[in-house]
Amino acid sequence: MHFWKKTLVIGTLIAGAAIPLQAQEASGTFDPNGTFVDQWGTTFTFSLCGDGTALCGTLDVLKGDSATEENLAFVGKQVMQAAATGPNEWKGALEAGGISAEATVTQTSPDTIDIQGCRAILCQTITYTRS
Repeated sequence: MHFWKKTLVIGTLIAGAAIPLQAQEASGTFDPNGTFVDQWGTTFTFSLCGDGTALCGTLDVLKGDSATEENLAFVGKQVMQAAATGPNEWKGALEAGGISAEATVTQTSPDTIDIQGCRAILCQTITYTRS
């Protein structure tokens, strides 16, 4: 169970990079900037960062089984940054509190982001909606 709690947190703590907003509008891709919430109430704020092609994620609220004392230490902190791999898809890695995982982020609509976090061969996908 402890492994799944960490996997859930990893899945929620990872996102990726995005194409600059003007290019997004012209190509029909979505704008990932904003706050998104999962079914348990965990929220992230995503914003373009770095040179404008990276997407950074700040953990705002952590709820559910993932809200352990160890994981709550990351609330209010930027916990991810990753690179675009295609329209509406980004890949990155999370490193927080000794936990590291690969993640794929897919923005499936203007208001929906799926984050798949993987550790070893186990993966979990969590859907976030714009709040």
